[in-house]
Amino acid sequence: MFCLVLHSHLPWLANHGRWPVGEEWLYQSWAASYLPVVDVLRRLGEKGHENLLSLGITPVLAAQLDDPHCLEGLHHWLGNWQLRAHEAALRPGGRDLGAREHANSAWALQQFETLWRHGASPLFRELIEANTIEVLGGPLAHPFQPLLDPRLRAFSLAEGLTDAKTRWGRRPRGIWAPECGFTPSMEHGYDLAGVKHFMVDGPALHGDTTLGRPVGEADVVAFGRDLPVSYRVWSPKSGYPGHAAYRDFHTFDHATGLKAYRVTSRKSTEKAPYDPHLAAAAVKQHVDDFVHTVVRRLSSESERIGRPALAVAAFDTELFGHWWYEGPAWLEQVLQALPEAGVRVGTLTQARAEGFVGQSVHISDSSWGSGKDWRVWAGDQVADLVQLNAEVVETALAALDKNPSELRNRTNDQLIREALMAVSSDWAFMVSKDSAAGYARDRAHRHAHATREIAEAMTSGQFAKAERLAQDWNQVDGLFPALDARRLQV
Repeated sequence: MFCLVLHSHLPWLANHGRWPVGEEWLYQSWAASYLPVVDVLRRLGEKGHENLLSLGITPVLAAQLDDPHCLEGLHHWLGNWQLRAHEAALRPGGRDLGAREHANSAWALQQFETLWRHGASPLFRELIEANTIEVLGGPLAHPFQPLLDPRLRAFSLAEGLTDAKTRWGRRPRGIWAPECGFTPSMEHGYDLAGVKHFMVDGPALHGDTTLGRPVGEADVVAFGRDLPVSYRVWSPKSGYPGHAAYRDFHTFDHATGLKAYRVTSRKSTEKAPYDPHLAAAAVKQHVDDFVHTVVRRLSSESERIGRPALAVAAFDTELFGHWWYEGPAWLEQVLQALPEAGVRVGTLTQARAEGFVGQSVHISDSSWGSGKDWRVWAGDQVADLVQLNAEVVETALAALDKNPSELRNRTNDQLIREALMAVSSDWAFMVSKDSAAGYARDRAHRHAHATREIAEAMTSGQFAKAERLAQDWNQVDGLFPALDARRLQV
């Protein structure tokens, strides 16, 4: 069996800047990845395809895809995209680019206005109920769980699964743990939360990813990312998106912000114009290569272990369309070509139910980041953020424990909401990778500041002030309205 797993995630960006980092990041990913990937899944589902893949959607991304402010912002962004296409068409030599981008933006506007304008949840619920996909959930706000206080870790996971059920009508049985972060004993927390399976990176299972593995004594199975298969598509050094025929992500026309070139040179001034026909031929070539890779891998691993083997390929959803423009076309063709080549395509739930599970294993500290350890989220470069996170969590829990409430208390809710936002794994990742590190540090400290000032007002007995502060911060960070701090009280 072959399982494709996609991980869809962006940090909370609404009301936190626009460009170059902020809401623009959300709208680019939404238009380039989420719209076309969902379209691929819907069309394949209409053709009768079922159990195509396991789709991870983090609660913080799901919140943005349903948020009225974000929906309005995307609609404006799509309209602006079309205006930029018209501008490109009027410039010397820009006719082909303008026509291509006009067609793309018109399609995106039509998709949004007919299917997405009331949020993403109805679309995902439709795919889930039709058994087109399995959905994977996760904890609120995407924390790096191994470094998080166990009490807040359990709360975040339970609330995340509840949030998923509210949006999609089903509580996910599987999760994509943020950053695939793991430390021993977490399997028991998963078991208690009703999680039946989760993803780890291949090295966490010592490279033997041909079967899912129960973890310790818990009734939960870890599925490992098959690196030889996954790295054919995307790796730190190679992969299909780097092919010279594909549209270049990094180089764009400065007058319009549109991407007019293909990957032909490291120098932006020497890149060749994008040619859709060359790109289509490369997609076909890479579909064939991937199918052959999967067939060979499954054949060799089945022979090695003496039973039918499993291969799990896992990627960020944003790779398909946003980072790799041709990715959705490749995805659609692969999902049809694999069954034609005799490969059974299924979900992680199916893999477990059909016995693609081996002997139990003990997993050590791990992630899918650099070095497959915790250095990205706990290394020297982010030691200050690790300390900040610990202080924020301690402050929030102490204030909550000092001021418990039998009734729903919006101040307590906002206190925990801001603490969870402060400890998002995204901030340390962006600093370690030097990707908008200033923005990331600012976000971490801003949420930490919100947590502190609400907590200080509460612990000093200034409850009216604490309530005003909580209301003000909620105007910016009002996601997860069902979050109830009473479920975190001692």
